[in-house]
Amino acid sequence: MKPNKIYTFLIAVLLITSRAMAQEGPSENDFYKILTVPIPEGIVLEGGGIVTLPSGDVAVATRRGEVWLIENPYSAKPFFKKYASGLHEILGLAYKNGSLYAAQRGELTKLIDKNNDGHAETYECVYAWPISGHYHEYSFGPKIGPDGSFYVTANVGFGSPDWWAGKSLAPWRGWTMRITEDGKMEPYAAGMRSPCGIGLVNGEFFYGDNQGDWMGSGFVTHVEKGDFFGHPQSLKWADRPESPVKARMEQIFAKIDPRDIPTIKPENDPNQKNWVTYASLQKDVPGLKVPAVWLPHGILGISTSEILGDETKGGFGPFEGQMFVGDQGMSKIARVFLEKVNGQYQGAAFDFRSGFQSGVLRMSWGNDNSMFVGQTNRGWSSAGKEAFGLQRLVWTGKMPFEIKAVRAMPDGFELEFTKPADTKTANDLENYFVTSFIYKYHPVYGSPVTDDKQLDVRAIKLSTDGLKARIVVDGLRKFYIHDLKVAGIKSTEGDDLLHPEAFYTLNNIPEGEKLNVALVVPKASKKEKIIDRSAGLVSPDAQTKEAAPKDRSVLASADTKADKGAKKPAVASVLSETDVMKLLQKNTCLACHKKNERAVGPAYTEIAKRKYSVEKIMALIANPEPDNWPDYTPMAPMSHIPKTDTRKIAEWIVSLKK
Repeated sequence: MKPNKIYTFLIAVLLITSRAMAQEGPSENDFYKILTVPIPEGIVLEGGGIVTLPSGDVAVATRRGEVWLIENPYSAKPFFKKYASGLHEILGLAYKNGSLYAAQRGELTKLIDKNNDGHAETYECVYAWPISGHYHEYSFGPKIGPDGSFYVTANVGFGSPDWWAGKSLAPWRGWTMRITEDGKMEPYAAGMRSPCGIGLVNGEFFYGDNQGDWMGSGFVTHVEKGDFFGHPQSLKWADRPESPVKARMEQIFAKIDPRDIPTIKPENDPNQKNWVTYASLQKDVPGLKVPAVWLPHGILGISTSEILGDETKGGFGPFEGQMFVGDQGMSKIARVFLEKVNGQYQGAAFDFRSGFQSGVLRMSWGNDNSMFVGQTNRGWSSAGKEAFGLQRLVWTGKMPFEIKAVRAMPDGFELEFTKPADTKTANDLENYFVTSFIYKYHPVYGSPVTDDKQLDVRAIKLSTDGLKARIVVDGLRKFYIHDLKVAGIKSTEGDDLLHPEAFYTLNNIPEGEKLNVALVVPKASKKEKIIDRSAGLVSPDAQTKEAAPKDRSVLASADTKADKGAKKPAVASVLSETDVMKLLQKNTCLACHKKNERAVGPAYTEIAKRKYSVEKIMALIANPEPDNWPDYTPMAPMSHIPKTDTRKIAEWIVSLKK
C-alpha cells in the first residue's frame, strides 16, 4: 500500500473509531475511576469497617475480627500493619481522641494503643448488649454523634424452620442503641430488620435497611428518638421502662395478618385488594416513620450498606452535601439528594457508580477527597466476583452531565442539572416520562412494585441559564415513589445524561405558587412508553395507536387472560440472546442473575439444569421459593412483571438446557 493510501486508510479508521466512541457516549469511568489498593498476599481484608485517621492513614476492620492500619494508602506500595485481632466479626469502625472503636457481635469495644507503636495493647468494653448466639445477630457501628455518643444498630436473627421471618431473640435486637463513653446505653429507636446501612450526615443519624420480611425494598431514613421503622419483632422489648418507642406489635397485627406459620412461607398475593403501606398505618401505629427515600430493589441496590455524606466541599464533584449509599449485593454506590418539606425529609435517589470488585460494605473519605471503599462477599454473595477488596473512587475532574437534584413543587418537580441543558431537548414534553408506584407493607419477603401508574407531564419551564427545568405533573401521589425519566435531554455541549432517571419519594407535597404557564392537553392516542427501570430509558412501542392502560396491574390482568387461551409457543418463538438480554435488563433481572456465572442469584444455565417447565419458572418469578436455592440471597416476588415478559424469559431459560 502506498504511503498516501496508508495515510488515507488510517484517517478513515480514526474517523470511524471516533464516531463509534461518540455514539457510545461517556461512561461512569470517565468521571469517577475505581483504583484498587494492593493487598499483601495472605491478608484477608473483608472490610467490615473503615475510617481515615488524622495522619491520612486508613484503618480497616475485617469480618474475621482483625484491624489493619494502612500507611501510604494512596501509593502503589502501601504498608499494612496489624493493629488488633481476635475480635468477633467487626462491622463498623470509628476514631475518637486517639483510639479506635469497633462494634463486635455483642459489645462496643475501645482499642487503645498506649505506647503509640501501631498495635492496640488494651481492648476495653464500653458496653455489652445481650446476644442469643444466633449467627445472624450482626451488630453495626459505631457512628459518633455531635455530643460524642455512639450509635450502634443490631440485626434481628433468622433461623430454622422459618428462616424468612426475622426474630428479636435477645433484648434490643432490631434497635438503634445510643451509648455514652462511660458505658451507659439508651434504647433509641426500633423496627429495624438488617440495619447495615448507617451514617452520620451533618450531625444527624441516618439508617438504611435491606429488602426482606416487612421491608418491601431498601431505603434511607432519618433516625430520631422513639422512631419505629416497620419490623414488628423488635417491639418485644418496647414495654420495658427504658424504651422510648410507643408502637406495639398488636397494633400492627390488628391491621395485618402476620401469617406466622413456621412451616409455610408467606407469599405475595397478586390479587390482594386490601393491601396496606407504611403510610396508611401511621395513624394506628404511633411513631411509625416512612422512609425518607426509597431505593428501588434491583435498580439502586438489594442490600443497603454505608451511608456517607459528601464532606469534600466540591472535591468529589458537583454533589456537595448529598449522600452516597453503598450496596453490598450489587457492588455499587447510589446517590441521594435530600430536602425537608413540612419538616420531614424526602428526596431523590439516583444511580451513581457500579463495577466494584466485591460487595460494597463500608466507605470513608480519604485526605485527598477520594472515597475508600471496603468490600466483602463472604456468605452474602455480590455482583463483584472477588471475595474481598479495598478500592478508591476518584473524581477525574471532568464534569458529568447529570440530574444534580430533584425538588418537589406544588404542581410537579424541579430538576436541576450539573451543566446547562439544551433548550430544544429540555423543552420537549416527549423527553419526560413520569410514573409513580409503591411497595406493600406485609410479612412477605420483599414486595413487588405495586399500583404503578403513568402520570401526565403537562408543562415545562426551563430556566434562562438552562440549569433547572420545572415540570408540571398531573396526579402526584403522597407517599409514593415518583420515577422520572428524561433520557432525551442533552446538554448544550451535546452530552446525554449519564444517568437519566431519578426516583423521588414524595412524603409531602409542598405548598406555594403553581407554575403560571399554559398546560398541554395529553394526547388521547399517545403511544405507550415502555418502562425500562434498570436502564433508565424510555422507548416508544408502536404496537397500538390507542392509549395504553396506565395501571400496570391492568396490563398484567390482560396478559393473564391472554395466557389462558394461548397455545404453547413453538421452539422457534424463543427470543434471541440479544433480545432476551434487553428483556432481562428491562425487568432488572440482570441485577442478580447472569447467564453462565453465579451472582447474587444462580446462573440461568444452573436454573435450566433443574428442568423446570415454562409454567413453573413463570410461577417462581411471580412467587419465588428460596428453599430451592438455600445458598443464595432470597429473591423478592416479581408478580408485577407482565406475563408476556415472564413467558419469554422462561422459554429462553428452558432452551438453555439443550
